[in-house]
Amino acid sequence: MISRLLHSFVVALLLFLPGALPAFSQSESPAGAITAMPGAGDDQAIEQRINGIYDQLDGLSGISVVVRSGVVNLTGTVTEASLATKAEELAGRVDGVVAVQNNLTEETALEERLVPVYERLQARLSQGVNYLPLALVALLVWMLASAAGLLIARFEWPWNRLTPNAFIADLVRQLIRILFFTIGIVLALDVLGATAVIGTLLGAAGIVGLAVGFAVRDTVENYIASIMLSIRQPFNPKDFVRIEGYEGFVISLTSRATILMEKDGNHIRIPNAIVFKSTLVNFSTNPRRRFVFELGVDAESNLDKALDVGLMTLRRQEFILQDPSPDAWIEALGDSNVVLSFVGWIDQTRTDFQKARSEAMRLVKLALESNGFSLPEPIYRLRFDDAPVLENLLPDREEGDQDRGKIARKEAAFPQSAEMPNDTEADRDLEKQVELERKAAQSDDLLDEHAPKEFGAKSAR
Repeated sequence: MISRLLHSFVVALLLFLPGALPAFSQSESPAGAITAMPGAGDDQAIEQRINGIYDQLDGLSGISVVVRSGVVNLTGTVTEASLATKAEELAGRVDGVVAVQNNLTEETALEERLVPVYERLQARLSQGVNYLPLALVALLVWMLASAAGLLIARFEWPWNRLTPNAFIADLVRQLIRILFFTIGIVLALDVLGATAVIGTLLGAAGIVGLAVGFAVRDTVENYIASIMLSIRQPFNPKDFVRIEGYEGFVISLTSRATILMEKDGNHIRIPNAIVFKSTLVNFSTNPRRRFVFELGVDAESNLDKALDVGLMTLRRQEFILQDPSPDAWIEALGDSNVVLSFVGWIDQTRTDFQKARSEAMRLVKLALESNGFSLPEPIYRLRFDDAPVLENLLPDREEGDQDRGKIARKEAAFPQSAEMPNDTEADRDLEKQVELERKAAQSDDLLDEHAPKEFGAKSAR
């Protein structure tokens, strides 16, 4: 009687005070527990049930199971720590188990540890061989999809017709190749039953793309600017432009930079991102261009007559347009002279701007001097203590005026110098040099003379 009472007390203690057995590893019986045997609830039935389960699982067949009063004691060795955890979990799910004491140890012998690894490798190799025909089918699907993309991208129509220029057409072709390449990968993974990998690949591609984007930010910015410039076409080939303070003829527009050639023959390479964001002056968009220059006459001169003389000289020149007509005005009153401004328009397709301005300045200066207008230099008044001695060294004012009058009459006697203008035609040698540079860079040029332009006016060239 006493032994039965003690047994009942121990069972109750194990049921309601699981912390009283600190040496045992506890495992609560979850819902849907495994049934030991129909109508069996003793320790022997539990032990047989656990052994039967372990015999069916790899790596658990060598475990020794002893059950006393519903407490399962597991001893032996396992090759991996995960197997010990699995054995304890399975034993705790058997109906009638109160607690599980896990005394399993991990195998440390090298040979025993390598055996399961070898078995797994062998199983995976066998599985790979079985999957080989399916992998070949998936590879064939990917190759067919990629080949279809390459074939479609090779056609010039309709891409050249739908896009504004050849550069955008090539970009569309590349996007088509990438699209079909991606479709081929998705179809191949679907054949292999590995569509879950797509999400992982997309996530990894997003992270890698973000990192690469930060690393090559300037390159990407230039490339996008190249696309926008090739669509907008703010300048034509061989146009004379000013960008960021640099002036030159447009040689080419590449996928990274705009190439200019200075009048000295030097090349200027400006990144397209700067070109796209900068203020751009195109001197060739409008074939008509105005030049301005200033001349100073004596403060006591007849200013109306001086303006008329200069305007008449400009109007007589063939290289200066009559519409818009030349113009002149008083620019400023100086200390010793009056500054006059003269304006003329030229046609850049026939006349060189610098030569025309230079020749106009020469002709107006000669005309003013021939008509008695002096172009005084700055006058400085100096004061000395022995002024009477210096006065004897200075020429008489009347003699100076007579000398200037002689010079004016002499220049008026030879008016042919003003009637023989220098060559003002456009510099054809410079144009030939620009054309040679254009031909050398033709393969990388994104400019198209027939593409829609950002400006409405036609180029002077």
